[in-house]
Amino acid sequence: MSEGGQKRGGKQRGVKSCLGEVKISQKQGKKLGLRNKTQLSPGLEKCSLRLCAKNSYEQAEADVKILMGIEIGHSSLHRLVQKVELPEPQAEQKVSALSVDGGKVRLRAEGKGEWRDYKAVSLHGSVCAAFFQDPQALQQWSERQPLSPILTCLGDGHDGVWKVINNIGGKQVVLQRQILDWYHLKENLYKVGGSLQRLQRAETMLWLGWGESAMAEFDGMKTKQASRFLAYLKHHQPRIPSYHEYERLGIPIGSGSVESKIKQISARVKISGASWKKENVSQILRLRCAYLSNSSCLSIYT
Repeated sequence: MSEGGQKRGGKQRGVKSCLGEVKISQKQGKKLGLRNKTQLSPGLEKCSLRLCAKNSYEQAEADVKILMGIEIGHSSLHRLVQKVELPEPQAEQKVSALSVDGGKVRLRAEGKGEWRDYKAVSLHGSVCAAFFQDPQALQQWSERQPLSPILTCLGDGHDGVWKVINNIGGKQVVLQRQILDWYHLKENLYKVGGSLQRLQRAETMLWLGWGESAMAEFDGMKTKQASRFLAYLKHHQPRIPSYHEYERLGIPIGSGSVESKIKQISARVKISGASWKKENVSQILRLRCAYLSNSSCLSIYT
């Protein structure tokens, strides 16, 4: 009995919170939204997830202890990440442009491990998402986003990127404006080598969208670099617009948005010495993208 003569709120349990360990009753736990048997408060869970999204589990363990004076083992943090239900990134406003690129993650295996690809999508001015060997999930996610009927899609020269783009958006996208990233195109141009004047002429022609004229500049060149570049231009010619005109109209001509996201995702999944079980890759990608997209699921204010 309490001093007031009333029963206490049932059996109590210890829960770690941002303020330290507290004792709460079952009734209090239900009111606070605590899951059964959990030892972490919702606020501490979100703080821990945010730290795990930024650093290795070992570093997150150290950060939790330094910042809050609370000990949560790295194995416990890993289990938390794997079991938490993370909402998919969702754009709040109509998206008129996106870019797609691929990254790599190392799977656990004997020896040096095996590198495998994932695909990332950046909705310009909005959220990003990454998918590991699951093109169907990527397509379904894109169909749930508020995409413009006329959608600008950017990528580099990899066929896998354009295969993803071709399936993005579903029926809500009436027209895809596919654009080969200008900066990759220019980089590949200067890999041809040879006369600088020829390269500069070809750059001007490509900038204006004169693909055939640019190809004519390399007629008669027998080098592997020239042959490779000509094949590249022929393959992507429908995706080479007048970059000059598009830039004037405010239409994006570069896929830097997704390339930046790939680098930031890699900063987590490619931490020195890191390797992943195949079944854990999708969740760490989703967590990292939630962090990069400023998702409310990692904020204690929601």
